[in-house]
This record gives sequence, structure tokens and C-alpha cells, in this order.
Amino acid sequence: MTLAEIHHVLQWTTLINVLILMFWAVLFMCARGFVYRLHSRWFKISEETFYAIHYAGIVVFKMIVFVFNVVPLLALYIIR
Repeated sequence: MTLAEIHHVLQWTTLINVLILMFWAVLFMCARGFVYRLHSRWFKISEETFYAIHYAGIVVFKMIVFVFNVVPLLALYIIR
């Protein structure tokens, strides 16, 4: 795999992951009650715990996207 191909793949994976992250964050901010009601049917969990789990999930996913997509993509932009 050439650097150009890796660059192209990283661009697409970064775009897709950032869109997933944005969708999750917007859904969580705008439809918080709906998402909680949907999940509370399956799991017995308090609202505070549910919100903390989602917030932590968003933060962890964001860090993973930056470490494995954005940083390597920026490194490839620098060396090109």
C-alpha cells in the first residue's frame, strides 16, 4: 500500500468517524429523553448514570478518532 492510498483511506475513515461522532453528540443533545426512554426499556439504569455513560462514550470515541485517524492524517499531510 502506497502513502497515497493510506492517505486516501485515512481521509475517508476520518470523515466517516467524525460524522458518526457528530450524529451521536447531536442525537444525545437534542433527543436525550427519547434515547433514555428507549434504553431504559432494556436496562434498569438511572438517568444520571445513563448520561455519564454516554458522555464517557463520546469522549472515548473522540479520543480514538483523533489518535487513530486525525493524527496519522496530519502526519501524512506534513510529510507530503
